[in-house]
Amino acid sequence: MVEEDAINKLMLVKNLQYAVEVLEAVYIEETKRLCNEDDDLPTVSPTEVPNEVRDWLASTFTRTQSSMQQNKDKPRFRSVANAIRAGIMVERLSSASSITVPPNVVILLKAGLDTWAFDIFELNEAADNHALKYIGAELLHKYNLISKFKINPSTLDNFLLKCEEGYSKWSNPYHNLLHGADVAQTCHYIMHESRLAHWLTDLDVFATVIAALIHDYEHTGTTNNFHINTNSELALLYNDKGVLENYHVSAVFSLMREDDYNILTGLTVEEFKEFRALVIEMVLNTDMSLHFQQIKSMKQLLSMPDKIDKSKVLSMVLHCADISHPGKPWEMHYKWTIALLEEFFRQGDREKKLEIQVSPLCDRNTTLVAQSQ
Repeated sequence: MVEEDAINKLMLVKNLQYAVEVLEAVYIEETKRLCNEDDDLPTVSPTEVPNEVRDWLASTFTRTQSSMQQNKDKPRFRSVANAIRAGIMVERLSSASSITVPPNVVILLKAGLDTWAFDIFELNEAADNHALKYIGAELLHKYNLISKFKINPSTLDNFLLKCEEGYSKWSNPYHNLLHGADVAQTCHYIMHESRLAHWLTDLDVFATVIAALIHDYEHTGTTNNFHINTNSELALLYNDKGVLENYHVSAVFSLMREDDYNILTGLTVEEFKEFRALVIEMVLNTDMSLHFQQIKSMKQLLSMPDKIDKSKVLSMVLHCADISHPGKPWEMHYKWTIALLEEFFRQGDREKKLEIQVSPLCDRNTTLVAQSQ
């Protein structure tokens, strides 16, 4: 392709050099442990990181401020990078849920559901684009939640299909039903591998599975900052605070007020209150601008294990699962990266049409994939 001039040679060399630098830095950093916010820092100098990437980190991992204040008080790159490092760490299904599962889907779920490298793309292909439905039903069955909370099988099927419909509303390349299914499976892996599930109540596990499945329900394919900068209806409704996250969880609970989709009829009044509180807290904490706060809270929790707040732990589990694809096998990470960048680029295209400033990493004409990582 280079010989045919299909790729700009200078751009290719620049990307390869950058990739080498990142790999060297990762190797060095893997030999260290994070001690505190100011000591164990990435070895990549801030001057080596493209300005656009630094701007994106600042806009994504911090609360939005007025444009004048943003220019004056941009967060230190060292702190941003440090916080990111710290944060990265079924055959019986058919009879139990009344959902008919294709044989290939059963095989894939049995073989890989409990693994870190579970290929959600392969599952979705076998499931004819119904990965979220089958992942959701299998997890609820695996933890025996369908029986314990007397979930009506037909209602569950309706609910999961409606969730898939919501994720497909805007035809997003990244924030779609595949992402919801992947995050739910990854949450399960974390609970399973860490044995966390053994220390949780059935209601805790139920809330975690549902929160993971619905955490980006009806995502608009744009960022919170886009909503704020365009004064969207959602930004006005939620006063610029966790715009999308508030919407996701509110929309799902509104959906479950309808009998056809209400999978919570088996809960007592007190169980419903606890379930709702847990799901709300977990979903709201997927707001990337709360990343610093979550890392700080987790450090404090680890320093006093006798007073660990369960809801904060579960929120961290969901947050980790939500941003986990860089740690997955390369083939999957690559697919997710391309999908996410295309979603960014579509936002950038809209910003250009609106004649507002294009957000960092959202200009398809200038963003380099390697440097965006």
